[in-house]
Amino acid sequence: MIPPGCDERSRHAILSIMDRRTLLTRKGWTACTQAGSLLSFVLTLAAMGQTRAELKTADTYLVLEAGPRAPQLSSLAVTGHRWENRASESLIASVNIADKNVPVAWHFNREASQISEQRVAFVYDSAWPHLRLSWEWKTRQAYGPIEHETRIENLDDNKIWIPMQDSLAFNWQVDPKSPLEHLFVEKGANRPSAVGTHQVAMTDGYHSTGTSSTYGDLSDDQPREIIPWSLVESKDSSSGWYAGIEFSGRTRISLAREKDSLKGALGLNPDPAPFRTRLEPGEVFETPIIFLGGFREGPEGAGNTLRKWVRAVLGNPETWKDANYPWVVNNSWGGGMAVNEEIALHMIHDAADLGVDMFHVDAGWFRGVGDWQPNPEKFPHGLAAIADDAHRHGLKFGLWVDWTQAGLSTESGALNARDPKVREWMVADVPKDWQPEPFKGQTIDLGVPEAQQWAQNEVERIVTEYHLDMLEHDGYLVAHGCDRTDHPHAPPDPLNMCIYKSSGAYWVDSSNSTDVSYHAARAYYDIYSKLRKAHPGLRFEICNDGGRMVDFGSAAHGDYFSITDSYDPLSNRRAFYDTSHVLPAAMLEAYVEKWPTPNIENFRYMLRSGMMGWLTIMIDTNSWSSEQRAEAKKEIELYKKELRPLIRDANLYHVSSRPDGVHWDGIEYWDPARERGVLYAFRGTTKAENTHLFRLTGLRPEQRYRLRFHDHTSADRTATGRELMAAGLKVTLPLQNSSELVLLEEQTH
Repeated sequence: MIPPGCDERSRHAILSIMDRRTLLTRKGWTACTQAGSLLSFVLTLAAMGQTRAELKTADTYLVLEAGPRAPQLSSLAVTGHRWENRASESLIASVNIADKNVPVAWHFNREASQISEQRVAFVYDSAWPHLRLSWEWKTRQAYGPIEHETRIENLDDNKIWIPMQDSLAFNWQVDPKSPLEHLFVEKGANRPSAVGTHQVAMTDGYHSTGTSSTYGDLSDDQPREIIPWSLVESKDSSSGWYAGIEFSGRTRISLAREKDSLKGALGLNPDPAPFRTRLEPGEVFETPIIFLGGFREGPEGAGNTLRKWVRAVLGNPETWKDANYPWVVNNSWGGGMAVNEEIALHMIHDAADLGVDMFHVDAGWFRGVGDWQPNPEKFPHGLAAIADDAHRHGLKFGLWVDWTQAGLSTESGALNARDPKVREWMVADVPKDWQPEPFKGQTIDLGVPEAQQWAQNEVERIVTEYHLDMLEHDGYLVAHGCDRTDHPHAPPDPLNMCIYKSSGAYWVDSSNSTDVSYHAARAYYDIYSKLRKAHPGLRFEICNDGGRMVDFGSAAHGDYFSITDSYDPLSNRRAFYDTSHVLPAAMLEAYVEKWPTPNIENFRYMLRSGMMGWLTIMIDTNSWSSEQRAEAKKEIELYKKELRPLIRDANLYHVSSRPDGVHWDGIEYWDPARERGVLYAFRGTTKAENTHLFRLTGLRPEQRYRLRFHDHTSADRTATGRELMAAGLKVTLPLQNSSELVLLEEQTH
């Protein structure tokens, strides 16, 4: 589109502008030609270039465009492939003011918009109602994905109700013949399912909607919740893109392929519809932050980049500075609710002897649900005395608390469901004959400012008075729904509301459920951010009924996750296999529970099934034989010396199919900086296969590697990277339910 008669200098100037990926619209071309001026053409083209921008990392290249009425993610480029988007962003078209539907006309505000190498913010204004929308993208690292959010600010004098605004919607143009595959992973809540990691061909007509919340319906007729992340791979090029949501409330990711179109949407879950949220004058609505990244070298390449990015961008820097992170923990839940001072002091002595890093008091220590004071009959000297004893033995001290749950304690400071103030905070009333469960009660709505302030004060008191190094939260911290009409969230629809009892509590489902969780999640983040600021050395465990709150919003506010509520070796390995596709291994906690171990090989198999990430032993270790105890001490020392550095820093590869308990499975770590790695090899109950070949990855083909079989199941030897990646590493285990650790070291001579 170069006008005829251009001299070489003008031609070069025009091509230079166009080479910055500035596209000339039909309207712009007409205006320029009508002006009849080459200078006018160049200046108009340059001015139009201000409405386009690019952001890039080593893995991801985005082109963004600000249209006159709406912005657009124009394209995502990955090595060897470009994904072109055919749709502009769908901005909200109307709002509700004083029960009247008012249309919104958005206009691009060039002067308020900002473009730099790391950040692009396109601003749109509505004159009436007076609103401002900011559509922002930014890079946080030189590698990995790029983050995005949309902010809507009420500049009007009226209270405004706004409808659903997706975080991102797109319509990629795809080759109808191109084979695409969708990868997503389930949360390990309760017990990991038989599938867990889904790799599904995206043929014509493919539709998928994955949802995430803090509750996770596990009934047989409902799909399992996913970690809010999805990956789409072009099988022709082993490249593609992935996207995730940095929020712990009710969210969803939807994808649909129809012929030459791949449509998608990420953000809050619009169901149950209709979603709406209130904006008072001066208030801002922020869509959940999402990230979008390109990848090459398949899902394993994507995972190794994303895990590194999560650590650097979302993780707490103070946590990762700790060379002993992830910790080895001894948890009191091996004895259930029976924990008391005598048991705790004995476990501390035992934990120190075993070489663990932290003693963790689980549920059972408190006076009652909502009354987070130590039971004086169990702990006559209080919890601080227990913490101080742990510290004298060189251990950290952690504590379980379900701090959003109201009970019936009438003690001063307790969260009592019968207290009129607390009753107004709860998501629903409880009947007169209601009784809390042993460690669960009725959830309060943290979105209520007074409830949030109470919770802030209470967790601060707990951390300070009990000398905590780690605070674990459990239960349903982020409310799922609420029947109140005077809370900051939208009121429920009385004609579309269900209140039901589950696990002793009363839950609410209505059209306002997503807005309830939106406000409660933001309040939860605010509480933990303030607590982190006041106590920089404090660590947070995200439990929430074992793996129901595994998401990127939690990753930005906690330090590690309980990834499943089932603790047998197979469940631990399945949950780790799934979750490690997207989150750093050091953040993934497995609870090792007592399990039949007739042979010492079975005992190591049990421990190692929980040793691929954060290791927590949830067993009364007094039940171990002297042989088992000696073996446990060796394994803990091995973990701390050899395995922990790899779990923290190395690349991770899924070098087998997902564990099924019958066949072999394995995980490989390789750290190119340290030139060290390890293969975790597990044999299931199969009788027919004593030997298995694991094809390793990430190595250098011509380099030689020393192999050390930790349990001496085979002789140590050396092999080339090509041999280990092509032919495979052979592991022999004569016993069912046994394991081996093969330590890898690159030879320098």
